[in-house]
Amino acid sequence: MRTEENGVLALSPERILRLLSDGEVEVEGLIPWSSNATLLVTVCDEELSTLAVYKPQDGERPLWDFCPGTLGMRETAAYLLSEALGWGLIPPTVMREGPYGLGSVQFFIHSQEDAHFFTVQEDPRYAGDLKRLAAFDVVSNNADRKAGHCLLDREGKLWAIDNALCFHEEAKLRTVIWDYAREALPPQIAADLHALRPALEAGAPVRSALDRLLNKAEVSALLRRLDRLLEAGRFPEPGPERAVPWPLF
Repeated sequence: MRTEENGVLALSPERILRLLSDGEVEVEGLIPWSSNATLLVTVCDEELSTLAVYKPQDGERPLWDFCPGTLGMRETAAYLLSEALGWGLIPPTVMREGPYGLGSVQFFIHSQEDAHFFTVQEDPRYAGDLKRLAAFDVVSNNADRKAGHCLLDREGKLWAIDNALCFHEEAKLRTVIWDYAREALPPQIAADLHALRPALEAGAPVRSALDRLLNKAEVSALLRRLDRLLEAGRFPEPGPERAVPWPLF
C-alpha cells in the first residue's frame, strides 16, 4: 500500500479527494493545543493510505459570531475556493462522516519544523504565494490568519491551514499578512480573480458546491468582496477595527 510518504500528494486531486471521502478512518490521537477537537487520523482504501486531520462538528467550541457546526464546512469551502482560483494553497479537504460524526477531513502536511509566515516573510521565493494568500484571505474574509497557519512542506511548498473562520458575511479580516497593503494586485492574481467571477455565478459547479456549505448571505458577501477587490485593483489597508489575530501564532 502506498502512503503519503511515497507521494499520495503527487496523485490527481480527484484521487486524493476520493481517498479522503471514501477511505476508512482510524483515529491516531488528539492533536494538542487546538481550540476545537482536532484529531490525527489515518485514511486508507485498498491502494492508498494517508494521514489526515479530522475536525468533527460535535467537537467545535461555540463562538458568538459563527454559527455552531459550520467550521468544518468553512474549511472545505476555503479549499474549494483556492482550487477554483487555481492557487493550490490549501490541502485537499472534504466533509464526511467519521468516527465521531460529520466533520472536515484534511490531508495532513508534513511541515518543516519552525517554519511559518514570519520565517518566509522576506524570502523572495515565497512572495508570489504570499500575495496570493493575502488576496485569498481578503476574498474569503479570513478572521484568523495567524503566522503559524502558513506551513512549508518538506519540498518547500507553502500551504495555508486552519481556515475555519472564513466567509462571515460581516467584515472580519484579521491577518498577519499586511505587507502588501495599498499595493496594486499583480496582473496574474487580478486575472485569476477575474476568472473566478463566472465560477461563482448561480448554477456553476463551484457556486453550487459553496451553496451547500455556506448560507445565502455568506455567498452574497463573498461575491461583493471579490467585486470590491477587483474594482480597487489593489490590496486593502487595515481598517479601524482590530486587523490582526491574537495571538499572532
